[in-house]
Amino acid sequence: MASVTSLTASVHQRLADALTAALPEAGSADPLLRRSDRADFQANGILALAKKAKANPRELATQVVARVESGEVIKDIEVSGPGFLNITITDRAITENLAARYADGERLGVPFVEHPGTTVIDYAQPNVAKEMHVGHLRSAVIGDAVVQILEFVGESVVRRHHIGDWGTQFGMLIQYLIEHPHELDHQGGEVSGEEAMSNLNRLYKAARTLFDSDEEFKTRARRRVVDLQAGEPETLAMWQKFVDESKIYFYSVFEKLDMEIRDPDVVGESGYNDMLDETCRLLEESGVAVRSEGALCVFFDDIKGPEGNPVPLIVRKSDGGYGYAATDLSAIRDRVFRLKASTLLYVVDVRQSLHFRMVFETARRAGWLNDDVKAHQLAFGTVLGKDGKPFKTREGETIRLVDLLDEAIERATTVVREKAEKVGLSEQEIGENGRYVGIGAVKYADLSTSAVRDYKFDLDQMVSLNGDTSVYLQYAYARIRSIFGKAGDRAPLAHPELELAPAERALGLHLDRFGETLEEVAAEYAPHKLAAYLYQLASLYTTFYDQCPVIKPAPAQEVAENRLFLCDLTARTLHQGMALLGIRTPERL
Repeated sequence: MASVTSLTASVHQRLADALTAALPEAGSADPLLRRSDRADFQANGILALAKKAKANPRELATQVVARVESGEVIKDIEVSGPGFLNITITDRAITENLAARYADGERLGVPFVEHPGTTVIDYAQPNVAKEMHVGHLRSAVIGDAVVQILEFVGESVVRRHHIGDWGTQFGMLIQYLIEHPHELDHQGGEVSGEEAMSNLNRLYKAARTLFDSDEEFKTRARRRVVDLQAGEPETLAMWQKFVDESKIYFYSVFEKLDMEIRDPDVVGESGYNDMLDETCRLLEESGVAVRSEGALCVFFDDIKGPEGNPVPLIVRKSDGGYGYAATDLSAIRDRVFRLKASTLLYVVDVRQSLHFRMVFETARRAGWLNDDVKAHQLAFGTVLGKDGKPFKTREGETIRLVDLLDEAIERATTVVREKAEKVGLSEQEIGENGRYVGIGAVKYADLSTSAVRDYKFDLDQMVSLNGDTSVYLQYAYARIRSIFGKAGDRAPLAHPELELAPAERALGLHLDRFGETLEEVAAEYAPHKLAAYLYQLASLYTTFYDQCPVIKPAPAQEVAENRLFLCDLTARTLHQGMALLGIRTPERL
């Protein structure tokens, strides 16, 4: 089915046409339409146009009103103040528009983007042979939501998980494994994620102890780094063991986060090794990079150190080794020229902003990024504890991500169990819903905050039934679904001929905004705006349910059917919106 034109777009077009007719010299003028507390919409664009045309704004506004084609969409339009227009929509237009959305299945009338491109999104970047901690949470959760939203609006999305799988520490680990070959053997076949991480932790600690205490082992480990970089077969085979063992662990954590991570999308630092030398050659030959004290560097006029000295991006070190910049620039080349990306999106900690600013500018100078191919860092802030400081254990250690998720599930399961008897949930449903509520609570707390801001990790608040939490939204959805078990032979059916109560109108107008909200969210990579929309939707539904009886006391047949229709469309919008944030909505809760 074709997308549904929103009421906002319909009114905007009518006003724009009337403006052009009243003031032809203004061309295609913007009426500056927005939602209003005084009416359904307010248009503020006439003031600026009148000033430009040296006309009286109220007179111009009156001329525009006379030329507006109202039809069955606009019920009333009046001039207010110095030239504002207050517009009220007909009840019929609201219900008919919602009925069209309702008929569109899961898409709910949401349009696809007009000119879809290919976005390569780099997110969820753990490190091989290291545990995932709370610092890995935001990249994974924000990135996954943005992937879902972009795909829903029709963008072609390529996922990339740029894992840390290369570097000098692997010389130590590989050498230790070669000398202790059975450390990563799995005696009982398949191994769990926790066991995989336990094996890696044990091996890492043993290797580090030996490296720090045995000079001969340290020498052998350093030689092994050279072998790894040269692609020596035995060394590469041992390195692959570490990568495979780490993936077992990564995937178990991502599964707990209810995220899909596909193996072909995992392309770590090592994936660009063969491109590093050519990347450096291209940068040097084009003059983008120059040699400085033996290193290959890119300099920037506006980036200087504390003493005013230039701070370069070091692409190749003076000893011939490659830094992160060479890998990131090679990744850009691969994504632009092989994957044909039109947008490169990096969901990376705000503390790496300077690095990516320098990398992107270098790629622009080299011609790899331009007006047709853009790169953007979706920078995110830090997860804080209740005390407002970076989230750590009492001992000052970084908190393991898996422990955090387990505690969230445990707390949420307690909340679900308290309500379970009333709903009649089985033990299996309690456990399943506890996972959905716990993981949803963690994700929503992250996603309901603007990415660049820090936020406090407070599980007590996250699993609360009150306030702006995913639990509130999940319970709102489950409560709507429960209505249909009590509706008897009454079914959802739109009745455009009915007059709407104020709470019905407010809910209906907000439901109509779902498509334009998603359009804005996708364009700005702003999942927090979708979270805000859904919270407001649930709040408006609560008011509607309190003021407009659906089942008891039983309203007239047509009124009941229309209200059930509003209930069902609200539930479907909540379900779809939460799914785009990576959060499940249980049918019973």
